[in-house]
Amino acid sequence: MSVTVEHIVFDAANAQRLATFWAEILGRDVDPEANEYFATVGRSGSAALQPVFMFLQVPEERAGKNRLHVDLASEDRRAEVERAVGAGATHVGDFDEYGTVWTTLRDPEGNVFDIAQAHAG
Repeated sequence: MSVTVEHIVFDAANAQRLATFWAEILGRDVDPEANEYFATVGRSGSAALQPVFMFLQVPEERAGKNRLHVDLASEDRRAEVERAVGAGATHVGDFDEYGTVWTTLRDPEGNVFDIAQAHAG
């Protein structure tokens, strides 16, 4: 018996708005059925994403630091950080630890995520 990771799910005040941000970051489209209550990125289209990012509207506000976050990597971390900030992310800090260089950001609803410098090789 085995399992697969199907979705990374984000609680959101507005699912479509948060999905639009993440679609821009990931270079994908928001899937067609998106609305303020439910949206996905990467489930359909030519640029499928695995796992799919799913966004669900919830009534409560986000509180505290998220215990799970998304780590992204890029050959040009600085350019991707600038692009993310231009799309609505907030820069939290830059780090160089454990043999890795990364930047921590917050998405428009405060969820923390990182963009690391991809390792050559």
